[in-house]
Amino acid sequence: MPEAPDVETAWTWLLERRPMTRGCFDDTLPPIAAAAYAEPVLRTLFPFHTHGTLKFIRDAPPWHEPPIDDLPFVVPGEPPYTVYAAGYAPLGEVATAEDAISLLVAHLPADLGAGAADQQS
Repeated sequence: MPEAPDVETAWTWLLERRPMTRGCFDDTLPPIAAAAYAEPVLRTLFPFHTHGTLKFIRDAPPWHEPPIDDLPFVVPGEPPYTVYAAGYAPLGEVATAEDAISLLVAHLPADLGAGAADQQS
């Protein structure tokens, strides 16, 4: 399965469900992916669908070995959606994709908070 070469391409492939790319076969992913893309701070991160989760990585490939995995993530599935901190500590369960992404964004490290999103706008 090819990795997208950059953040913008990764988002495009994820949202379009490009065949043979991460998340293309996960029918529960579109609501979470759309809600995540609506958040400017998350659009600056590399979306990484793996093992039934949607994770976010600070940069595009090539990654450190292994990639730095220090950000919260969400399990798409059916509602309720579960959001976890890096390291699999549960942050909460919520009823909507938008609430899941809001919870995730609220737990981003300070260097990726609202200030980082403002710089990207």
